[in-house]
Amino acid sequence: MKNNKQIERWSPWLLLTAVIVLWQIICSGFGVSEFIFPSPWRIWTQFWEFKEIIAGHAWRTFWVTMAGFGIAIVVGVLLGFVIGSSRLAYAAVYPLMTAFNALPKAAFVPILVVWFGIGVGPAILTAFLISFFPIMVNIATGLATLEPELEDVLRVLGAKRWDVLMKIGLPRSMPYFYGSLKVAITLAFVGTTVSEMTAANEGIGYLLISAGSAMQMGLAFAGLMAVGAMAMLMYELFSAIEKHTTGWAHRGSQNE
Repeated sequence: MKNNKQIERWSPWLLLTAVIVLWQIICSGFGVSEFIFPSPWRIWTQFWEFKEIIAGHAWRTFWVTMAGFGIAIVVGVLLGFVIGSSRLAYAAVYPLMTAFNALPKAAFVPILVVWFGIGVGPAILTAFLISFFPIMVNIATGLATLEPELEDVLRVLGAKRWDVLMKIGLPRSMPYFYGSLKVAITLAFVGTTVSEMTAANEGIGYLLISAGSAMQMGLAFAGLMAVGAMAMLMYELFSAIEKHTTGWAHRGSQNE
């Protein structure tokens, strides 16, 4: 059992190592041009050579993403609570939010540039627009799917609707909430990067455009690696918080 846990813990890193090795073998064995598809070694050398530049752009992307993500949490939780606590609101608002989520968020960037100019404004709002929907949906689902039998029993015991939502509904929604955070944070980084590619003069998105124009594909991939690393770190952070706060909701977590 303990060996299985160790394998599960290290399996992502083993898989990543295998992919990198295979990638390097293909690039070296077939002589793939660095201007078309750089090898992992080329990406690493470019990353180390331009580490200070990448770090500056990455920090800008990180704090902008977290600003938009913070707004998404507040708006997503509030909307999710309203939608999930009322059948009328669920029926009226949920379809409209689904239709809104289907709109390509990249199409909003030119509009946001007109409204707020080039800079952090469009990037923060794009990160918010692309990441609030999963949070809202999961909170609403957690509240709306509360078992009718459980609610009836609580009503018989004298609990009001507000008591049911706050003392039963919200705690029950926490696993959904943390699950949505792990999805939404990755989407937030996507939104920020897309916005920076067209409406910023800083950030990883801007770095990708600049590196591509200069045919420095290794640098462009290094920028992508930085975004992936930041998203993975935030994902692991939320996973750790989830494990320590809602371990009761996960099968087998008590035995770890």
